[in-house]
Amino acid sequence: MQESEGGPVAEEVRRRIVRMIATGALVTGDRLGTERALAERFGVSRATLRSALVPLNRAGVLERRTGRGGGTFVRGVVERDAAEQLGLPQRLAVGGGREVATVVLSARERAADATEAAALGLGPGARVVEVERVRYADGLPLSLDRARLPAALVPGLAQADLAGSLYALLEERFGLAPDVSEEVITVAQATRREAEHLDVPPGAALLHLYRVARTADDVPFELSDDLFRADRVQIVARRGGPSRADVLPRG
Repeated sequence: MQESEGGPVAEEVRRRIVRMIATGALVTGDRLGTERALAERFGVSRATLRSALVPLNRAGVLERRTGRGGGTFVRGVVERDAAEQLGLPQRLAVGGGREVATVVLSARERAADATEAAALGLGPGARVVEVERVRYADGLPLSLDRARLPAALVPGLAQADLAGSLYALLEERFGLAPDVSEEVITVAQATRREAEHLDVPPGAALLHLYRVARTADDVPFELSDDLFRADRVQIVARRGGPSRADVLPRG
């Protein structure tokens, strides 16, 4: 893949950094290293690296410090209380009864990569079921969702009807219900493929939700990357009273 400043290579580096923070490989206060060292670590040019770091600095995930002990440090990420477990249809209903539709792009079983295996607690040679879908609200694309689940926990999922609530299907068919979810929310730039599915220009701002869901027995069963159109979605978190955090469509 050819490098280009602000292009898909920079966006992949940005997402790798987000995954490292989400999985604990990087924690608040960690120093990422010099620009030259980071460029060598990710195998990109320094210009491409800068393009990857800019949106993370703007979002407050990273912090650039000057001076003798300066550099790029992990500042932290935006968190949301996931005590209320709602799928997208329920979230949209809370926002005013929007008409919801889903297009399944793919559903397949494959070998888990290293990041997926670590997040889901899988051993060598484990397989996952990957489900990719576009979610619509009132006829317009709202999100592009990619979920990965341990194949051993969800036999036959790839052949199931996945146009409805995935959580409802997982609970009804496999007895899997989210008791705890850990989410990392950052800003992303749409790749060309993502832009086509979400009907936005390449490079448009997206909200990137990286989630790991666990059962009441602390079994991780879902790793998901959800990309929401930033012009149609807002994240609302409330303190006091019943705990809730909703993703609501704008307009």
